[in-house]
Amino acid sequence: MSRMSNNKAKELENEHENWIEAHFDPMAGFYTFSPCLSLTDLNGDGDYKLLLASLGSGVYNMKLKVFKGTTLVQETSLLDLPVGICTFYMDLHEPRIPGIAVASGPFLYVYKNMRPYYKFTLPLLPINPIESDIWSQVSEDKIDIKSLWTTLSSIKGHLGDISLTPRSLQFLLLETLDEQMEFVAHHKSTPLKRQTVITCLSTMKKSVPEDDAISCVVVATESKEIYILDSEAFSILQKNHLPDTPAFINTSGLYDVDFRIFVACRSGKVYIVKKDQETVYLCLELQSQIVGMERVHKHLIIVCMDNTLSCYTGKGKRLWRKYLTTNAVCTCLMDHNSKGFKAVLVALENGEVQVYRDKYLVDSIKLREPAQALFFGKYGREDSTLIVILRSGAMNLLIMKRTAVYNDKDTHKGPPAAQSIKLNISKKTQIFVDQTVRERENGIEMFQSCQNDVKRFKLNTAATYLKALDSSTTPLSTDPDVPLKISATVQGLGPVFKLLITLQNSNANYSVSDPKLATDLKLCFKYSDLTYKISPQLLQVPALVPGVSYRLEARVECIISNRPAKDEIRALILKNGMTRPIVTANIFMPASEATVVV
Repeated sequence: MSRMSNNKAKELENEHENWIEAHFDPMAGFYTFSPCLSLTDLNGDGDYKLLLASLGSGVYNMKLKVFKGTTLVQETSLLDLPVGICTFYMDLHEPRIPGIAVASGPFLYVYKNMRPYYKFTLPLLPINPIESDIWSQVSEDKIDIKSLWTTLSSIKGHLGDISLTPRSLQFLLLETLDEQMEFVAHHKSTPLKRQTVITCLSTMKKSVPEDDAISCVVVATESKEIYILDSEAFSILQKNHLPDTPAFINTSGLYDVDFRIFVACRSGKVYIVKKDQETVYLCLELQSQIVGMERVHKHLIIVCMDNTLSCYTGKGKRLWRKYLTTNAVCTCLMDHNSKGFKAVLVALENGEVQVYRDKYLVDSIKLREPAQALFFGKYGREDSTLIVILRSGAMNLLIMKRTAVYNDKDTHKGPPAAQSIKLNISKKTQIFVDQTVRERENGIEMFQSCQNDVKRFKLNTAATYLKALDSSTTPLSTDPDVPLKISATVQGLGPVFKLLITLQNSNANYSVSDPKLATDLKLCFKYSDLTYKISPQLLQVPALVPGVSYRLEARVECIISNRPAKDEIRALILKNGMTRPIVTANIFMPASEATVVV
């Protein structure tokens, strides 16, 4: 553990106006996520400690760690990768010591006093009858390896991976016949089992809403099941089946009275589970996958992968939406009891943690790197502590200042205050009333007349455009063989002007073998010879390479000397063998002053 210098602490304190960086350990090396963090009064003495379930290397060295302040005071090895942890009270004994539930694979490991207390195993899933029968034949040597592989592949192709047991899936991954025979000889006498795994978990108060009241454990599984467990006997109180696989759980209410469980699934849908009802209800369907879901009072705050932060009612009605500056990584709830408000913390990809109170961005915390896990709560004797695990594995502890004030107002500048001032609208006049009555009485005729004018306008526009295409008076070529684009610029004040013609071959389907060059082109001008004199009148256009702009120049002289004059000049691109121009540029010449004779 390393302590920051006074200068560095002062810099960060100035940067975080409402937070104090109490500790930063760049060598912690934690690999964990937000569901694997918890702050709880582990010994019932009022000293809150940090529980952290570390994933280790992802294969081994998984541990449950306990921190007091910045010191690791205890750790316990875990048998499998932890999915999440939660703390709950399972009895009324004094002192009030909570239990710790760690979800790993199909098991829920319960600890008390950091010692193993109970191991709950999820119910086994039904096995496909065909799969069970064929493995029975294998154990009796009535079927060969090839037939076993063919049958299991057929089941997997028709019903998917989730319908097979792990033994069958592992057998299908083997490539050689020797490996398959060795695998079958080793496992054929073992009973066939199909288990699921836990995806997320939470807790729900059972009878009373007190902080140290007995709670139930809510578990969601990969097989789309929701289990509500009694924390005293660890029996299943209620079971519900979902259409999709759960990813996040949020509970509301009491089990013995009435409750709602909001389940966010990987498909972007949120379902509601109610008391004593087997049917689940679709609450809302989002356009993107969910990054985090928090409940603030009766509203759901949901962050999605499309960089949106939205608020919904319990019935799925959207109240507001905010757009984030970059991708969101994780979220957590800030429940500030002493100041009486709740907010949502959103960690972003750019290393920033934004604090939203309702729809207002009230604070922003700059971190050294992007966060990987967040948790807010009481730590030690401090009521408002933010635990941050960074992407590199470093641990950062931030304490909210007692002088911090979060008002319902955005920290960034919004629209001017004058925009919210109501306009002083004048009273209705008799002419306005008469016009309103006329529109009400003749609304159908007025609408039909308006639609008729719009259709006539569109028809005239289309006819004019078709005429321009037929006469090649447009600056874009409609010939797919010679796709050209022309533009013109006039320089000078008169009576002598410089005319700049820019040509470009817009053919995109060219290659080294077929460069699609535009050749045999000429540029000529159509104008009134009583007004202008142009030299040269005919220009030879070089071969046009696709994507390259070419500029041609011509000298224009206004020959009217006794009065100001202006007229139109048309630049035409011609090709040998074609009877009409490819493209045309209409150039409206500026007014030329008369020639001054000195």
